[in-house]
Amino acid sequence: MKTLRFLLAVSGLALAVAGLAAGPAGAAGQTAAGGGQITAGVPQFVILDTDIGDDIDDAFALALALRSPELRLLGITTAYGDTELRARLVDRFLGATCACGAVRTPVVPGVPTPHENVFTQAAYARSAGSSCLRLTSRPIVAPWGELRKHDDAAGFLQSEIRDYPGEITLIAIGPLFNVQAAIERDPETFRRLKRVVMMGGSIYRGYDGKNGEQRPPDAEWNISRDPAGLRALLASGVPVFMMPLDSTQIHLETKEREAIFSHGSPLTDQLTLLYHQWLAGNAGHANAPTLFDPVAVAYAVHPELCPTTPIRLEVDDKGFTRPVDGAPNAQVCLKSDEKGFLEFLLGRITGDEAR
Repeated sequence: MKTLRFLLAVSGLALAVAGLAAGPAGAAGQTAAGGGQITAGVPQFVILDTDIGDDIDDAFALALALRSPELRLLGITTAYGDTELRARLVDRFLGATCACGAVRTPVVPGVPTPHENVFTQAAYARSAGSSCLRLTSRPIVAPWGELRKHDDAAGFLQSEIRDYPGEITLIAIGPLFNVQAAIERDPETFRRLKRVVMMGGSIYRGYDGKNGEQRPPDAEWNISRDPAGLRALLASGVPVFMMPLDSTQIHLETKEREAIFSHGSPLTDQLTLLYHQWLAGNAGHANAPTLFDPVAVAYAVHPELCPTTPIRLEVDDKGFTRPVDGAPNAQVCLKSDEKGFLEFLLGRITGDEAR
């Protein structure tokens, strides 16, 4: 991990110097309400916690994170169900989209749990491997073991927080089992996170109906798998920024899908393959996926795309997240700029350079 940290530090310093050289405009900062200062030219340290492999939105969220130079991915942890197989999926995705010889992001399996959902992209995950990995003779699963201090997501998260206290944004886009485990293991260290940006919850709007009609609040999937995880997070003392169903039901329609699938880059080729496995893997999917999870990544970069409101939330045992009276325990985005979000997503994923 020392080699990785040295390279991260050097690259971060270079970006910071470049920002200063740009003068006042390059040094300007951006502040998200309650989320700390975002300094232009200096990437945020980020860990992405994902249940990639069932729905397709996680893959688009990962792609957006990889194409956002404002974010420096310290690691990717996998959550819910067969977390080892999910880690293999991430490993194949990274191997196919990152240049051989580049410093790679650690991929750490999280807490395995019972899993009733359809792992639509399991075939992709089981075929994990890349020429990059074969050339370096590294094993396919968890190839960065020599760089890791821990073999589980909670331990990895705790280690990174100790190394970068007050600097890490955790982007949580799956059930919160790894978050809960990290809090239970060492709540004091967890409290040193800068913030958690998460996709989850349902405040005033549930899952939309088949014809797009809005429905009453639901027990949203990520929270209903582990309600105790969200309760622990809200009580942890770490600032929480929530992107619930109210603001994340944004569909990737035909025009935008074709712009991505026809782009022909290593990144969009992997998204195309995963999309078609997802579409074929579970009956009843609409052709247009709902981009729940990328909204959380977009918020970490451009918080103005999803302005937040301070709310106190109560979480019941079924996973309902109800607003109640009292001191706010979360900043919640109730309505996003859908047009701005889609323009940002497509610009990053299909652009020749990340902007």
